[in-house]
Amino acid sequence: MTHFYRWPLRFASLAACLLFWQLAATTRLDLGLLTFTYVPTPSAVLGAAWQLLHSSQLLAHLTSSLGRVFAGYLSAAAIGVVLGLAIGRSKWAEASLLPPLEVLRPIPAVAWIPLAILMFPSSELSMVFITFTGALFPILLNTIHGVEGVDPRLIASARSLGAGRLAILREVILPGAAPSIVTGLAIGMGTSWFCLVTAEMISGQFGIGYYTWESYTIQNYPDILVGMLLIGLLGMASSGLVKRLGSLATPWYRSGAPR
Repeated sequence: MTHFYRWPLRFASLAACLLFWQLAATTRLDLGLLTFTYVPTPSAVLGAAWQLLHSSQLLAHLTSSLGRVFAGYLSAAAIGVVLGLAIGRSKWAEASLLPPLEVLRPIPAVAWIPLAILMFPSSELSMVFITFTGALFPILLNTIHGVEGVDPRLIASARSLGAGRLAILREVILPGAAPSIVTGLAIGMGTSWFCLVTAEMISGQFGIGYYTWESYTIQNYPDILVGMLLIGLLGMASSGLVKRLGSLATPWYRSGAPR
């Protein structure tokens, strides 16, 4: 019954946010440090979304952004999990690989744009690289945390039963670290979308991030909100998909605490 009461509460919170948005934009609320003078109303945004839905460019924007995000994300997932397993299990790998990665981790995606343009022969590869950097570090750090969090007694027990390195990795480390890895994969998917606008600033053609940025440059304010909300919805849906696939891949892990 607890789950039954969640949905009305969720819808009520969304309705309250929309109501505040409508009132603040309609009355041009000005709080000094925060102003809604130029913020479009939800109805204006809905009209802009309806126009985009019926335009011929929506499919091109979606396919371009999805291709860039998933290309960068899948590359980051593969590299991040492999590096995380190595760093979490090997003191040598931790000493040699983690310091340069920690130096690179705080660098924001926008700071990578000039170097990405110089390094890659096409703008498409540059944009994939930006989404890659956004997803890599959440996946990497959560994998390291998951590996280091595996109970040493389980590893010692497996070793005493004659398990080798590969068997311990496959039967103990990966199952024990899997929940943390799934969390990192879900966060990494969200940060890939977060970096999309930055990545598509390089592009001059298609993409949801490019659509949002172009709307800002021509001062088409409702379309800015449409692009932002579309990125948010796509990011939420793809992160939810990763979590769902992760829960199916880890049937032995269930959180017993009520939520």
